[in-house]
Amino acid sequence: MKTPFVQRRRALLSRLGESRGKSRIDSLLITRPANWYYLTGFTGDSGALVVSRRGTTLITDGRFTSQAREETSGVRIVEQSRSLVAAVGEFLKGAGRGRVGFDPSHVTVGQLSSMRKAAGTRVGWAPSVGRVEALRSRKDAQELATMRRAAVLAGKVLEGALKLLKPGVRELEIAAEIEYQMRQLGATGPAFETIVAFGERSAYPHARAGAKRLRKNELVVLDLGAILAHYCSDITRTVVVGRASTKIRQWHQAVQEARAAAVGTVKAGASCGEVDAAARTVLAAHHLDRYFVHSTGHGLGLEVHEDPRVAKGQKQTLVPGNVITIEPGVYVPGVGGIRIEDDVVVHASNTEVLTRISRDLIEI
Repeated sequence: MKTPFVQRRRALLSRLGESRGKSRIDSLLITRPANWYYLTGFTGDSGALVVSRRGTTLITDGRFTSQAREETSGVRIVEQSRSLVAAVGEFLKGAGRGRVGFDPSHVTVGQLSSMRKAAGTRVGWAPSVGRVEALRSRKDAQELATMRRAAVLAGKVLEGALKLLKPGVRELEIAAEIEYQMRQLGATGPAFETIVAFGERSAYPHARAGAKRLRKNELVVLDLGAILAHYCSDITRTVVVGRASTKIRQWHQAVQEARAAAVGTVKAGASCGEVDAAARTVLAAHHLDRYFVHSTGHGLGLEVHEDPRVAKGQKQTLVPGNVITIEPGVYVPGVGGIRIEDDVVVHASNTEVLTRISRDLIEI
């Protein structure tokens, strides 16, 4: 029985085999931890992976060699004796790897220069962007099952956090409790730094939890994600501790409608730009589009931000297996912000929303 890691390496090699002419590469150098985990199961945080038809080799240091042998199958483990970039170059030189593909967004100019020097002139180098990410963007049934559980876990944590919101608590206290509860429920940790923002600070889309204390009748934005069996979830809800004003109710309703319009546009074959436009059109009808200051969503998986990007003008089309967030919001400086975020799966003939908890305005 082939493991998913073997199947993924074969799929990658198949794509490499389709390269011709100047885009032809004989092997692919992978330096991003999420990518080497996807292809091998190795969970260490230092190393480099070389994939070719001759085999797959992981180069890492002595801290991780035993771990790598336990976690991988069908992968040659090479222990580096010098710096990682020098070890990679020397390995490629000795293996006669021909034309090596690398992702320039993952390899610095200095690292490439050192590897070139160590590899020698017989090894060629070719930029090769997003090869593994393209595979990762289409989740298989096992990955989707894990992401469903991660979304349920995040929802339970968020519902528990709502019970802690009362005047006088600090943002930091709520954030700490959220991350503690994630681990209590089986997560290995947060997918990103938990966002807890009270009052006018909720107008900062990526506000870091601070010492601000909650006051009555203030907006609260809770944005959290859990990592479960390596896969991320991402959910946001907005509540009011006290009574919401008529204006806040109207804004929340507009964001709710924008979220529904965007989710309604998600389907196989739709462009990411179309999904983004659906949310913006609704907010424009409410004269709130100028307060929507980020993209409508992003891909989700082994990392909390990955392909595809659901943003204005994006031509990339959605395909079955994509998991994306839909998270429109409005952010009014000096007043506060409102965001509603769900995780959504693209299937061949339907769309599945993984986050199930209420999207209505909650007043506590």
